[in-house]
Amino acid sequence: MKKDILRIMEENMDGFSKGQRQIARYLLAHYDKAAYMTAARLGHEVSVSESTVVRFVIELGYAGYPEFQRALQELIRTKLTSFQRMEVTNHLIGDGDVLEKVLMADVDKIRRTLEGVDREAFAKTVEALVNAKTIYIIGVRSSAMLAGFMSYNLRMVFDNVRQVETTSGSEVFEQIMTISPGDVIVAISFPRYSKRVIRAVGFAKQAGATVISLTDSTDSPIGADADYCLIAQSDMASFADSMVAPLSIINALVVAVSRAKEDEVNKRLHKLEEIWDQYDVYDKNQG
Repeated sequence: MKKDILRIMEENMDGFSKGQRQIARYLLAHYDKAAYMTAARLGHEVSVSESTVVRFVIELGYAGYPEFQRALQELIRTKLTSFQRMEVTNHLIGDGDVLEKVLMADVDKIRRTLEGVDREAFAKTVEALVNAKTIYIIGVRSSAMLAGFMSYNLRMVFDNVRQVETTSGSEVFEQIMTISPGDVIVAISFPRYSKRVIRAVGFAKQAGATVISLTDSTDSPIGADADYCLIAQSDMASFADSMVAPLSIINALVVAVSRAKEDEVNKRLHKLEEIWDQYDVYDKNQG
């Protein structure tokens, strides 16, 4: 990950031209809003030309304005409080159609995730899950929903799935204290990253377990220690991240694992259907 953009601008302020200083001062004060501005709009805000803005970001070390803008967007996802993020969202959507803008943004996240996902890491993850002694799955706060969904579905395939409850830091380590080589931990975390998940990953790695990270970047705190890192886009939609792309990755993992264990899965599902029928679990009077 590039050095913090804001720090770069602060450290080099004296060497900037007058126009560049105007851009830098505006970015330091309003980087949350600037992250979603075009180069022309940013230039208009600080009374410089679009070409001056583009030359400025290239001088900062970026290939062009789009790369700089993505770096700014990444910055605000890790730095802003939920209240600040809500303000940015309101600024982005304005008076537009909220439903359309949010859903179309989610479509774009899934598309970009598909384009960027490491297919080899995905295949190795499936292999690791199929061959694991025990599968531990951990996610905190908004990622807990993803961990729960993955745990529920993998339990349809395996008997060795454990969702790590994260109500306290000490309980996390109590639940994974016996993790060892041959085990797999799936860690799920997106900005703002959970310290509990980061520490659990470090513990599991030190114990010799296979670490699979589902996160937003290889630079994520849980990406560095991962044996296999699956990247999903989760750009800010409001004070909470959109989780449609990581959920799609999990869906794909469940399908791939169930295909690899097709005979066993069919037997389990037939047994489950018998149990559900016997105990009248589902309503059969639909339609």
